[in-house]
Amino acid sequence: MSTENEGTAVPPAPSAPPVPVDAPAASAQPPAPHQAPAPQQASAPTSQDPAATPPAQSPTGAPHQGHTPPDASWPPPPPPGTPAYGAGGGSGDGAGGGFGEGPGGPAGGGGWGASYQQPPASGSGRGRGGVLAGVLIAALVAGGLGGGLGYTLAKNNDGGGSTTVSASDTGGSVKREAGTVAGVAGKALPSTVTIQAEGSNGEGGTGTGFVFDKEGHIVTNNHVVAEAVDGGKLSATFPDGKKYDAEVVGNAQGYDVAVIKLENAPSDLNPLPLGDSDKVAVGDSTIAIGAPFGLSNTVTTGIISAKNRPVASSDGAADSKASYMSALQTDASINPGNSGGPLLDAQGNVIGINSAIQSTSNGGFGTGQSGSIGLGFAIPVNQAKFVAQQLIKSGKPVYAKIGASVSLEETTNGAKLTEQGVGGSAPVESGGPAADAGLKPGDVITKLDDRVIDSGPTLIGEIWTHKPGDKVTVTYERDGKQRTTELTLGSKLGDD
Repeated sequence: MSTENEGTAVPPAPSAPPVPVDAPAASAQPPAPHQAPAPQQASAPTSQDPAATPPAQSPTGAPHQGHTPPDASWPPPPPPGTPAYGAGGGSGDGAGGGFGEGPGGPAGGGGWGASYQQPPASGSGRGRGGVLAGVLIAALVAGGLGGGLGYTLAKNNDGGGSTTVSASDTGGSVKREAGTVAGVAGKALPSTVTIQAEGSNGEGGTGTGFVFDKEGHIVTNNHVVAEAVDGGKLSATFPDGKKYDAEVVGNAQGYDVAVIKLENAPSDLNPLPLGDSDKVAVGDSTIAIGAPFGLSNTVTTGIISAKNRPVASSDGAADSKASYMSALQTDASINPGNSGGPLLDAQGNVIGINSAIQSTSNGGFGTGQSGSIGLGFAIPVNQAKFVAQQLIKSGKPVYAKIGASVSLEETTNGAKLTEQGVGGSAPVESGGPAADAGLKPGDVITKLDDRVIDSGPTLIGEIWTHKPGDKVTVTYERDGKQRTTELTLGSKLGDD
């Protein structure tokens, strides 16, 4: 199957050898914690692609069979074998989609907001460690836990003489230097919120967000607020306990970014400073803030483990939409509930939005949701900033596109332009960016500027780090010969 880069659907499944990842999704709020199903035993993942895949899902490395044209939904469905953010979900047959529209096989249940008590079973996939094709959203759906979990854990581990002290009771009036973790956390926490989302059906979850501007806009993940987009309820709570109702201003499924706005926002909001994710280096210190398993205002630390990590994640639903990113990888502890929270550098600047994790097993704190193993993924802030600004401006995201259908079949050789387009349309849009650059069906893109492209999903993630109108150099193969061409990216408005 193929997907049009310009189409209106998110590609179904990453073609590159996927490394399934568990994305910390907004903690779902189950009817009652004690009803959570027993954690499933995850299959042992390979050394390079541990993934949390849905029970009914085949290993991520399994080849895709179908060859029917992709559907025209946007964003494209997730690549086959992509683990769901939450529970359940299965992969569909068929080649992956491209930059706009993509075919997608049926998927099982489960979603971004799936309860933290219902994690997908972990599976293994083939391929090189460079491609993270199936990530479990870190929307950390920790609903139902709240602060009570911290007390329960402390009580269960108490030898009889310990005392649980709340975060507000620690630190006293001791001053912390601005460059220390304590100093950064002390300045950033007041501008971070815990988000509660509830759908019209009563289901929901918990995630994180941070203050974007003084007008009350909060940036978070799409999967954190997805349940409340159509007639649901949203609230944001600051560390000082002040709680505000909120509404969704705009959401981008393909980018997994959303913006909400506080109602009756206070006048003393302090937006977190935004850094430059392009200048981040491997080894740089990182600080993550969020509400893992419902434990609000949690601070963890680590480093940037890798840059430009291809990641694809989805909610596992039948009409699943995928998000694609060229992520910042960090070993800072990220768990369900951290989704949407800021990833900061040592100076306290936001360099990313925590979005997904990879996990080798299920369960955590007595629940069925996978937890951190030091493989977390964040949306680079440069990309998130552009998306947030577009959502505030028009309520809809703007995607860069090349105007061609790209195969999502598993391969490490590059992103192949398909011979068949979406819904019978031309695989390369007439007069579109790819056609104007001289690209033809069957060409295999191997590099975008200086980025090596090993699959369709990787290409999608890289293209979406750019803005419409950007000029890029495309390296491709045709008839066994390598060629290069200059291409000006087109645009696609909205997820519809």
